[in-house]
Amino acid sequence: MEDYALNDIVMMKKQHPCGTNRWQIIRVGADIKIQCTGCGHIVMMSRYNFDKRMKKVLEKADQEN
Repeated sequence: MEDYALNDIVMMKKQHPCGTNRWQIIRVGADIKIQCTGCGHIVMMSRYNFDKRMKKVLEKADQEN
């Protein structure tokens, strides 16, 4: 399992109908909410489904700790 966090940009296995394959994680918890960087469409799915459908992390968000 790959590590991901809030505001990371991830690539999913299937491309979005708008033609973009980049998604930003906007909520992390029991469910994961992602937003398409191309058209802004928001999808919410369980963490289990997200882990199955995520291909890789493209960009890590800057963590200010």
